[in-house]
Amino acid sequence: MRIRSLGVIDDAVVELSPGFTAVTGETGAGKTMVVTSLGLLLGGRADPALVRIGAKAAVVEGRIVMRPDAPAAVRAEEAGAELDDGALLISRTVSAEGRSRAHVGGRSVPVGLLGELADDLVAVHGQTDQQGLLRPARQRQALDRYAGDAVAVPLEKYGSAYRRLRAVAVELDEITTRARERAQEADLLRFGLDEIAAVEPVAGEDTELAAEAERLGHAESLASAAQVAHAALAGNPEDPEGIDANTLVAGAHRALESVRSHDPALGALAERIGELGILLGDVAGELAGYADDLDADPLRLAAVEERRAALTQLTRKYGSEGTVDAVLQWAEQGAARLLELDGDDERITELTAERDGLRSELSALAQALTDARVEAATRFASAVTQELASLAMPHARVTIDIRQTEDPDGVDVDGRAVAYGPSGTDEVELLLAPHPGAQPRPIAKGASGGELSRVMLAVEVVFAGSDPVPTYLFDEVDAGVGGKAAVEVGRRLAKLAKSAQVVVVTHLPQVAAFADRQLLVEKTNDGSVTRSGVTVLEGEDRIRELSRMLAGHEDSVSARAHAEELLAAARADASK
Repeated sequence: MRIRSLGVIDDAVVELSPGFTAVTGETGAGKTMVVTSLGLLLGGRADPALVRIGAKAAVVEGRIVMRPDAPAAVRAEEAGAELDDGALLISRTVSAEGRSRAHVGGRSVPVGLLGELADDLVAVHGQTDQQGLLRPARQRQALDRYAGDAVAVPLEKYGSAYRRLRAVAVELDEITTRARERAQEADLLRFGLDEIAAVEPVAGEDTELAAEAERLGHAESLASAAQVAHAALAGNPEDPEGIDANTLVAGAHRALESVRSHDPALGALAERIGELGILLGDVAGELAGYADDLDADPLRLAAVEERRAALTQLTRKYGSEGTVDAVLQWAEQGAARLLELDGDDERITELTAERDGLRSELSALAQALTDARVEAATRFASAVTQELASLAMPHARVTIDIRQTEDPDGVDVDGRAVAYGPSGTDEVELLLAPHPGAQPRPIAKGASGGELSRVMLAVEVVFAGSDPVPTYLFDEVDAGVGGKAAVEVGRRLAKLAKSAQVVVVTHLPQVAAFADRQLLVEKTNDGSVTRSGVTVLEGEDRIRELSRMLAGHEDSVSARAHAEELLAAARADASK
């Protein structure tokens, strides 16, 4: 993470390694700015007062390594961001005028997206800022993962039954609430189908009738034209002297036939004229037959027009393309839809029976989920209570309240209307009684700021490996503790760091000694400008800083010896 022009920090790079990173430094050196920088990357409120005096804007940039299939990576890609060699680049800019901008994976995004990503990236536990496990939904998810297969197996079965119940309920509601509309639709379909059945249209019939009506309506002119054409081709019996096409063609053929032997080309023409004569004879014969067969019956014309009128009435109502074929297609689709509508009563009966069966199955699965969660919650609460005893809270007691959500519109179970959700009927909430006689309250309300950080540390240690959030930030987790309790805080942070990345802002050397990496936030003053930087401490430098934290100055011989002892003890503890 790079921080520029934020508070007392002019320009600093903070390297947060895997495992446990401790951030230390004198009061007022700027450790809070490191936490604030992370907060800005996580979508925290932009305060223009944070911008360093004289700077136009404060900028925080972070590079977060994650799997391509991680929830945060998937959500970022949905917003148009891209991973850079397995890392997501995030930046936040706050201007001195108060404007704020955010970029994720090279794409400008709303600041709200950072908050969405934060839910899957970092759990913040501080005296004034708590995220993650304080939300009941996250508590239930973490408890389910803590319980393992005891919850996972019935939860998978429950989820399948729940989704099917939702689908059945939607379909049943759609059928029953639209019963009137569907009945009206069925009546209209029956009327239309009956009307079509009464006419009994045949595919293509309208085209054929149109052609027949055209022919019957012009029968006299068609017959006259056929007779004139026939006479021109074959001659008129009433005019023996008249010249017709057949006679002329026959004469031409005879003329060429007499000399065809003298020239093959002329012979070929003679053959073509002979074929022409045959064709003329055929056409003349068909014209004679056409005239004889032509029906000029006015009664038939009336019947055709009446039939056409009946078909036209159907095509106007049911033929989207104005044809009988379209009417027949509507009838086919209408008949299928009517069968579907007529089967609604039977379908309602089937769906109602399935719904009741699923409700019963869901009730049994939900109870199995509740039983498994109660058993896991008992184990978990006992483990957290033991952790708190070692964190200077010997009388604190943690419990988990598991209750069913009641809903007037829910499913009746033993006289109660219970709301069934995707993960069961249970609401899960962590409760804390900080001392004997105190009533258990939600952990966000039952502890002070410093106590809350320790409670969350204990919770996270017990949940270690169960909560999918890869990074934890603890600010002032050691407030109000010292001595042996401080060592225990450091030991538990180191334990948590075996399964996640842990960042801790601390004043206690007992805690810092357990860190895999220690960062020093240090203020410098050249007489005119005060600025802070961040340094990775190693070897002698780390011993000097631990000595300062122990004795108030880094040159104390006894403090140095104590610092070396702390580091050795922490390393020995880590190797176990």
